[in-house]
Amino acid sequence: MVKTAHSLQFVDTHCHLDIPQFDDDRQDVLARSVQAGVGCLINPGTDLLSSQRAVQLAARQHQVFAAVGVHPHDAATLDKKVMNELCQLSLHPKVAAWGEIGLDFYRDLSPRDQQHKAFEQQLEKATELGLPVIIHQREAGKEVMDLLRRWASGGHPGCVLHAFSGDQEMAEEAMELGFHIGLGGPVTFKNARMLAQLVPLLPLDRLLIETDAPYLTPHPYRGKRNEPAYVALVAHRLAELYQLEVDDIARQTTANAYRFFDLPQPSA
Repeated sequence: MVKTAHSLQFVDTHCHLDIPQFDDDRQDVLARSVQAGVGCLINPGTDLLSSQRAVQLAARQHQVFAAVGVHPHDAATLDKKVMNELCQLSLHPKVAAWGEIGLDFYRDLSPRDQQHKAFEQQLEKATELGLPVIIHQREAGKEVMDLLRRWASGGHPGCVLHAFSGDQEMAEEAMELGFHIGLGGPVTFKNARMLAQLVPLLPLDRLLIETDAPYLTPHPYRGKRNEPAYVALVAHRLAELYQLEVDDIARQTTANAYRFFDLPQPSA
């Protein structure tokens, strides 16, 4: 169990609590997140079905908000009917973003031309709806940034590069375009030296923290199922890298998340 001072409040800006890995103990996982100081969670969809599940979960759980969209792995499924249904889902008051969307040239589970098409269509739709976008990229940094640069040229509703794995040049361009950077478990990995060197160069007011649960579990739980409570471990590692107190990291990243996703302020 991750223990934090009661006053600390975190936002896990990317977790997948709707998937079957949490079917047996979802309520326990949510309870542990509250105990760890996680006041809010963003649950992105990866296809129509998971987007529907994310919205249903958000409707039942006050601290959970959803994002809807089609992941590059499932880009081939994005037809007109699916897009229309996603648009209807996006009107739910607990939907805070469109995502996760992007390009994945590592697994190539959908043809690259279909990935490009689905990515561009969803960027346009998010802009039309005024929803910030959650971006997935793997082994496709240049192509993702080329598309995002064109998309952002006329202004944009917000963009976070989830599970950031790019270099300093990519991070600097993201900052210039007004994007946010999502950091999770990998920043705690002992072999993630380049990421550890890059992070302190990033402005704190552009950082969002996340778990990507059940994936990318932070140290010292690496190899086990990830869960939102572990976002506190990410915050503690960032505090080390920035040479700040963890409450400084919690305060800033939580403020960033509420602003980025336009979340309702918690009652006092």
